[in-house]
Amino acid sequence: MAKGWFGEFGGRYVPETLVPALGELEHEYLRLRKDSAFRSRLHYYNTQFGGRPTPLYFAARLTEYAGGARIYLKREDLLHGGAHKFNNVMGQALLASMMGKRRIIAETGAGQHGVATAIAGAALGLTTEIYMGRKDTERQRLNLVRMELLGAKVHTVVSGSMTLKDAINEALRDWVTNVRDTYYLLGSAVGPHPYPAMVRDFQSIIGREIRSQILKSEGRLPDMVVACVGGGSNAIGAFSPFIRHREVALLGAQAGGLGLDSGRHSAPLLAGEPGVLHGARSMLLQDGDGQVKETSSISAGLDYPSVGPQHSHLQKTGRARYVAVTDDQAMESFRLLSRLEGIIPALESAHAVHAAVEEARRMPRESIVVVNLSGRGDKDVDTAASYRGGGR
Repeated sequence: MAKGWFGEFGGRYVPETLVPALGELEHEYLRLRKDSAFRSRLHYYNTQFGGRPTPLYFAARLTEYAGGARIYLKREDLLHGGAHKFNNVMGQALLASMMGKRRIIAETGAGQHGVATAIAGAALGLTTEIYMGRKDTERQRLNLVRMELLGAKVHTVVSGSMTLKDAINEALRDWVTNVRDTYYLLGSAVGPHPYPAMVRDFQSIIGREIRSQILKSEGRLPDMVVACVGGGSNAIGAFSPFIRHREVALLGAQAGGLGLDSGRHSAPLLAGEPGVLHGARSMLLQDGDGQVKETSSISAGLDYPSVGPQHSHLQKTGRARYVAVTDDQAMESFRLLSRLEGIIPALESAHAVHAAVEEARRMPRESIVVVNLSGRGDKDVDTAASYRGGGR
């Protein structure tokens, strides 16, 4: 991989104002990731504050229901804050602190990244401001309240579709204006170099733990690793340590919304074209004039028109496969996992559960499927209670 590129995807498409800041970030990250003090502090926060390692749980009743491969759940929902976002946020917030930045800003869709950023900001004594689309503040109100309780200032974004894309736009505008004293804590494996690689590195703790835990439980690597893919940080973290193991299939579940044919979905890897958004070249939902299309998903965290550039590369090279899961299918799996295993998943994670069950039932019983359960569903219970399905 050329610096900042995954094949034809990636790069650094930003205003000139941000070039020095990104250069500084890259330099400091490459320096500090080898620094024993940084590594020791991050390990301390991951274990003593965040709750790592998270369990790898054999889902016996879900396995019985699928009737095929053995299904394991990587329990990122048990992390402090309730989702995988903690892994990346704690790493970046500590990086910002050691760079001398006292103000951090972030964008959020489902609110889990915002909550994690507020948690890290409180723990490290950093001024924290979060941008969130109005549509997402309404459907994820619990997380909005949590962010404010944790001391973060939340800016409601009313432009565009009022979702994650627009929150990122506003956060980038803030960073351009305040680049000297502000650190932009990007929430997924998207954006300009070095963010996609840096976020992947912080999230790869998921895949490293899966590898050691499954070897201990089963004595071998899994046959498949499954994760939901919006921007794609939880998935690239789970996939990353297995990319070189060609015998391990990698499956990403994108938000099919009301169906690919309806045009109301969030599945750029399945219905997009290469394009540039938020500082990087990747697969993008766009019209014939290159304008970004509006997206649709029951899950706020997957409601994004592009995807991390490494996922685009993994798809193009055939190393990973991606499928679309509709709102109805995700909701069905949300309820299924709750009733069969006593685990209420995030709606984002429910997409991965659906894809995993569909694959597992076609696989031999001795096969092993690991699902990255990227978050818990407390934030989604109101949505689930009011969901009626079919062409909402």
